[in-house]
Amino acid sequence: MTPSLKSTLIKAVLPALIGVAVVVWLFIDDFNPKAWNLLHFDGRTVVAMVACLIFVAGRDFGLTWRFRTITDGALSWRRALRVDIMCAFTSAITPSAVGGSALAIFYLNREGISVGRATTLTLTTLLLDELFFVIFCPVLFLLLPVQELFGVTADNVFLRGVQWVFWLVYAGIVVWSAILFTGIIARPRWLEQSVTRLFTLKWLRRWQRQAAEMTGNMRATSAWVKAQSRGWWLKVFGATTLSWFSRYFVVNALFWGFVPAASGLLVFGRQFVVWVVLMISPTPGGSGVSEWLFTNYYGDLIGDLSLALVIAMIWRVVSYYVYLFAGVCLAPSYFRRRQTAAVQSNDK
Repeated sequence: MTPSLKSTLIKAVLPALIGVAVVVWLFIDDFNPKAWNLLHFDGRTVVAMVACLIFVAGRDFGLTWRFRTITDGALSWRRALRVDIMCAFTSAITPSAVGGSALAIFYLNREGISVGRATTLTLTTLLLDELFFVIFCPVLFLLLPVQELFGVTADNVFLRGVQWVFWLVYAGIVVWSAILFTGIIARPRWLEQSVTRLFTLKWLRRWQRQAAEMTGNMRATSAWVKAQSRGWWLKVFGATTLSWFSRYFVVNALFWGFVPAASGLLVFGRQFVVWVVLMISPTPGGSGVSEWLFTNYYGDLIGDLSLALVIAMIWRVVSYYVYLFAGVCLAPSYFRRRQTAAVQSNDK
């Protein structure tokens, strides 16, 4: 076993242990064995679980389609899916603030895409994801009252905290999206010049080289994306929307199966809030934080914290642990192929 593979497998165990530990803690604190009696497994729940798996597949299809489209078909469907799974696996074993998208450059390069082009493609996917959040948030607030979306009451400090965290993170997303949009679409040369001047300041000079690399990559990305057709943009943004909507619909399917009385639109809207809040989770893949947030945030819609915890566990299994398991299975061959390629290169 190579050192990198061993390290990866060890990192895969950590988030699983954190998630299990928090679930056990929640079970001890909130779980009532009678909650199992509230789960009615019938034809409806079977359909709901099948729908969950379809939406999980929809998430992967959307991102695989996007990788294949932005590489102009240079990646086959199988190789694009492999990049998607490895990015999801990386997200599962790193803090949410880091995420797996940063390593997409490495995975694309492993599939034969040059480092420069892989950087351009990764910045493009990053811009698409950020634009989705920026555009969809106002639409969501037009459809749902703020009071319902956050479930805020005068005496619920937790839900008020969720609301504050959401707005702080969303503000950060807007600022970062504005930087990306300016550097890639609107005025790349102006941003490059502005950043260059800014990082000549004494207390920023130590990061001058990294800032120059970032703006240089943005300028290269700008030249590439501006050459793309309107149809290309519709495809890649459509694939982005499909992947995120599928992610949210996993929870909608669970509620349809176990809590059919809950508003589907409200369940969907709260998933948007959950994913924004989880962007700053300090734990790998949001382990522990996700289960705790889901249980408390959806508790008022479900009516029983014990049942909410059970549904949260099912949600995490199909939307998180499946990628942890898939990555652990894929990583050995992935790193072994990398090592073999390196040996062959040295032999030449």
